[in-house]
Amino acid sequence: MRTILLLTISNIFMTFAWYGHLKFRNVALWKVIVISWGIAFFEYCFQVPANRIGSYEFNTAQLKTIQEVITLSVFSVFSITYLGEPMKWNYLVGFAFITWRRFSSSTSSRIQAWLHNQLRPG
Repeated sequence: MRTILLLTISNIFMTFAWYGHLKFRNVALWKVIVISWGIAFFEYCFQVPANRIGSYEFNTAQLKTIQEVITLSVFSVFSITYLGEPMKWNYLVGFAFITWRRFSSSTSSRIQAWLHNQLRPG
């Protein structure tokens, strides 16, 4: 659970670093590059420990799969709430296909069992 929390925080920082400047198109490009690099520093402060800690529980393909699913989730919330962009049904279908493909291609029964236990009511 700690790995997922760290990856989520990491993705929030990285999403702001990559896309946050789109709200400020009047700011010089070199300035937003510097600011984005500053934000990305904090992303690394969470990403590296997440991968290190997670490597004791998951293999690298599993870590990447978890990170991709988190990225799509964080980006969806970010684009709606921060950028004010509508979420269209075809985006959701595309995200679902990407998530399914990533999940089915690199997860083991161990992570599937872990997710099942996490999502089980009660």
